[in-house]
This record gives sequence, structure tokens and C-alpha cells, in this order.
Amino acid sequence: MLIGVPKEIKNHEYRIGLTPASVRELIGHGHDVIVQKDGGSAIGFTDEMYEQAGAKIIDSAEEIFATADMIVKVKEPQPHECEMLRPGQLLYTYLHLAPDPKQTELLVKSGATCIAYETVTDRFGGLPLLAPMSEVAGRMSVQCGAHHLEKAQGGLGVLLGGVPGVAPAKVLIIGGGVVGTQAAKMALGMGADVTILDRSLPRLRQLDDIFGGAVRTEYSTNDAIEKHALEADLVVGAVLIPGAAAPKLLTRDHISRMKKGAVVVDVAIDQGGCFETSKATTHQEPTYVVDGVVHYCVANMPGGVARTSTMALNNATLPFAVSLANKGAKQALLDDANLLEGLNVHAGMVTYKAVADVLGYEYVDPKLALQKSAVESEVAA
Repeated sequence: MLIGVPKEIKNHEYRIGLTPASVRELIGHGHDVIVQKDGGSAIGFTDEMYEQAGAKIIDSAEEIFATADMIVKVKEPQPHECEMLRPGQLLYTYLHLAPDPKQTELLVKSGATCIAYETVTDRFGGLPLLAPMSEVAGRMSVQCGAHHLEKAQGGLGVLLGGVPGVAPAKVLIIGGGVVGTQAAKMALGMGADVTILDRSLPRLRQLDDIFGGAVRTEYSTNDAIEKHALEADLVVGAVLIPGAAAPKLLTRDHISRMKKGAVVVDVAIDQGGCFETSKATTHQEPTYVVDGVVHYCVANMPGGVARTSTMALNNATLPFAVSLANKGAKQALLDDANLLEGLNVHAGMVTYKAVADVLGYEYVDPKLALQKSAVESEVAA
């Protein structure tokens, strides 16, 4: 299989779909890899490193999209990239389709097979390709939140851990999954007063055991969210409904009554955000203010630590990439129920129910979609 790795084009996005080590692994399985010129140079992965791994360097994304059988990216394709996809081509990347009707429309129109990292599952029901970036984003949420609590950044002028004789900042984390757990570790390590809200009692018990009671855990209700948000210096939104739009848990009314200079970090912004006042921002202009509250809603937060993020992501995505290349998309998907969960769009059909439901498409079971397209191809032949 010919595997293409274009350079990411989103604002301040320096990650890349494959590291040189991953390229070497795929070439070792008998495949060819083409990488766009300077695709990873900003994070220390030079063209020479890719060539030494066996890849061919290509000047333009257009040539990569025109020739590659599988496109491996990090972020969702931008409209120009979507329009370069073709029927039968395989796209393997983060998609986050539920809050993005335009991208969904273009991917459906392309006829390509589109696998979303964020909906691939494991045998435990987890999201193994989302987890590495969730870990990074969770840790960054507190790091960035602490920075923007500084007065010069528009915050209240609060040191997260306080000092002897001065109370630490209050940090509220809504959601106790991977993001919330990593955020809590960072906040606790910096000396903050941390509360986690979640609706899973088993998860709250796990968190209590993990942190040994050092973090306050509480069942998430509207009342609990309101109470703790109004007291908080920093709120981290860490909720996730796999593949679906995030619920709006912090309302405009809550924001209007929070401390002036408090900071909210919406890690769920890729799925539309979990605060009513959230709108996607970039690393170039990461914040805006609503009712005196600083909002940090960067949609590609892990891109801020792009080298670490790229390596962590490749550790998770590479085994599936090898399977897709070795077997071909159809067979790899049919052989692995967990990978099949990642199929969001195939041959003009929406194959992920949460996306179909929220955007008004007819849902087609992914197995049926694969079989249907195979039959149509045979008829056309």
C-alpha cells in the first residue's frame, strides 16, 4: 500500500501523522510511504530522518492526496483537503464530525473511507487512540489555566498552589475520565484545592482510591456544578460522549455569576464544547472573555506540545495503521470490531450512529456499508 503523510495546515498545528520510526515500521511490512516536505521539521523530525527511514519526500499535499492509497493525518481534513479525497481512498485521522456538518458533508461527497481515531475502541470499552491526546490535554488544561490566571493574562492574579499563609486556588474539574484524571494530577501536584464531578459512582470510587482522598469527589448534578463553579478560580470541562456533541453543562448564567478573572478551559471543544459560552480558539489567539471570565478553548490543545503529542499518538495509532495497510481497509475493519467502531464515513454513507443522529443523516451499519460498497464495485466491474 502507498501511504501518504501530508503536512498539517490548521493554525499552529505542528504534529504529523507518522514519525520516522513509524514510517520505518510500515516500510518493514512491505509498504511505501510518502511524506510532504518539512511535514515534521518544526518538531525535530527532518526530511533527512524520513528519508533514512525509507520514505520519499514529496513537495505538495496535492500530489500526496492524488497518489496515496491511505492518508494518515492528525487533525480533521480542512475543506481543501476534503475536496482532494477520492472514492476508495482511506483517511485515518481525528475527525470529530458531530459538531462539524461541513466536514461531514464533504467527506460523504468524497466517497472515501474515513476512520476516526476518536471512536476506535478497545476490549475494555475505552478509546485507545483518543486516550494519549486526552492525557496531554488534561495535563495542559491545568498548565494553561494556571498561566491565564496570572493578572497579565487577564486572570484574577491567583497562584494555583498559593503560598504559606495564602489559600490555594480552587479548581473544579467536570468529568472524571482520562482528561479529568490527568488534570487532577497536575492541579494537585501544583498544590491546588481540587474537586472532581462525575456521574459514575464506580468512577468516583476509583478516583477516591487513586488520589487517596486528596481530591474531593462529588456526584455531578446541576446543583453541584453551580455551587462549585461559582466558588472556582479555574474550571476544566472534561466531559465526553464518544463521537457525539458534548453536553452544555456550564451555562451562560453560571458564567455570568462566576468570579471576575476566573478561567475556564473547555477540553471538549473538539466535540462542540461543554460550556454554553464556548467557541473554538487557536494557539495564536487562545482566549477571549465573557462576563469577566477568561475562556481558553483551543481546539487542538495537544498541538502546543506537538513533539510529545506526535510520539504519544503514534504509539497508539501505529498498530492499526499496520493492520489497515497489511490487510486493506475492508478486511482489517471486518476482522477487528474495535477498529470497525472507528469507521465514520464510507463510500458516501455515514456509519457512526451518533454522527448520523445529530447531523440528520441516514445511519448505515458499518458492516452493511462495507458489504454494500463491495457489491456495487463488483457490479460496476
